Amino acid sequence: MKEYGSLASRLRKKDESALEEVIRKFMPLVSTIIYNVGRGSLCKEDIEEVCADTFITLWKNSGKVRDESLKGYICCIAKTKTFDKLASAGNKNTSDIDEIDPADDFSLSGFVEQKEINRVLGDIVDSLGQPDSEIVMRYYYYYQRISEIAGAMGMTTDSVKVRLHRARAKIKKKLSERGFDNG
Repeated sequence: MKEYGSLASRLRKKDESALEEVIRKFMPLVSTIIYNVGRGSLCKEDIEEVCADTFITLWKNSGKVRDESLKGYICCIAKTKTFDKLASAGNKNTSDIDEIDPADDFSLSGFVEQKEINRVLGDIVDSLGQPDSEIVMRYYYYYQRISEIAGAMGMTTDSVKVRLHRARAKIKKKLSERGFDNG
């Protein structure tokens, strides 16, 4: 997380070359998030527009960027801008019914805005080890479908589902142990 410290510092100072560097480094990630959150509902032009809106918002709010949270901050902006675009287009339902787990009453999205929980969650997810931490990141952070995760990681969809279920239980337990309650 600290790897982007000087870049965040330069953004806070309104260094335009820092913004150009951020765009170069994070455009693929931002595009992927927008595409995955949009679930095919956005055309190429819409994705490009949301990408631009993401970096414009980052620039306007560059004073809020912290060294340890640059990447997460950009991802949150991209996700929010995508939801805004989908809502303005009248597309409120972006989830695939096959991907919904009715037993899943745990959601990371409600904690996104809270800095402390983000730090704690980052630590907990990192402590899960591979491949569980990667599965959690791909599912909740990059909004990849279970089938996409399975394909990218060379696993079966059932294996990904089981690992995701167990990882959520571990995260829930560790959050509870640290005094956080999600419900």
